[in-house]
Amino acid sequence: MKNLLRELRAQRGWSQTELAERLKVSRQTINAIENERYDPSLPLAFDIAKVFEMPIEAIFSAD
Repeated sequence: MKNLLRELRAQRGWSQTELAERLKVSRQTINAIENERYDPSLPLAFDIAKVFEMPIEAIFSAD
């Protein structure tokens, strides 16, 4: 699944660790999502959208 996580995180000046702490997941999870090796669960996708104050479909798109 394509996503804008890396770009959105960089715009805010957050490290992967900072974003992981906000989402209560590991830094490795953030890295895997950013590198499209892992698709987040629906609850995690909602949490990501909430953190960035954007709709899910603005952050994630199908391949």
